[in-house]
Amino acid sequence: MELLMLSLAPIFIIGFYIYFRDKWEKEPIKLLLLALLFGGLTVIPILLVDSFIVEPFGKNLVDLPKAAFDAFLVAALVEELFKFLALYLLIWKSSEFNENFDGIVYAVFISLGFALVENILYVFSSNDGASVGILRAVTAVPAHALFGVAMGYHFALAKFEPTKRTYEIFLALLVPILLHGFYDFWLMSQNGFFLLLFIPYVIGLWVFGFKRMKTHSETSVFKK
Repeated sequence: MELLMLSLAPIFIIGFYIYFRDKWEKEPIKLLLLALLFGGLTVIPILLVDSFIVEPFGKNLVDLPKAAFDAFLVAALVEELFKFLALYLLIWKSSEFNENFDGIVYAVFISLGFALVENILYVFSSNDGASVGILRAVTAVPAHALFGVAMGYHFALAKFEPTKRTYEIFLALLVPILLHGFYDFWLMSQNGFFLLLFIPYVIGLWVFGFKRMKTHSETSVFKK
C-alpha cells in the first residue's frame, strides 16, 4: 500500500496543481479522469511498438549511439506520438476544448496517466521501490508533465489559430519529442559531460513550462 501511495502521490500533486492553475474556466472532472485513463492506456501500444518494431533496430548499437537511439526513438518518439494521438482523439472536437490553456491541461493529464502506469511498473519491479518512487517523484513524473505542457501549448495554438495549424501541430509533436529525447539522453549516456548538462537542462525545462503556462493563462478568452 505504501509503494502504491508513493507511486500515486506525485501524479495527484501535479494534477491538482494544473487543475487549480486553470483559473478562468475549470475542466470537467470526468473528462480529466478520462484523460488520465487515455494516458495510462497508451502504455499498451507503446510497449508493443517498442518491443516488436523499434527496439530490434538498435540491438547492435553501443555507447552513445545506443543511448541516443533509446532516448530519442524508443522513449521520446514512440511515447510522445501515442500521447499526442490520445490528446487528439480525446479533445480536438470536444466542446470543452474552448481556450488555449485547455490544451495544456489535457496534455498534462494524459502525460500523468502514462507516468502513473510507468511509475507503478518501475516501483513494484524494483528491489528498492521506495527509493525509486521518491526519485521518480522529483524527476521523471514532473518531466512527463512538462513534456505535456509543451505539447498542449502548441496543440492549443493549432486549434485556435487555423492559419498556423499545420506548423503548430508539427511543433506539438516535435518539441516534446526533443525535450523528452534530450532529457533521457543526458541520463542514458552515462557521460560525465552530458550528466553535468542535466541539472541546468531540467531547470530550463521548468522555466520553459511555467512561461508557456503563464502565456496561455494570461491570454485566456475567459480572463476577466
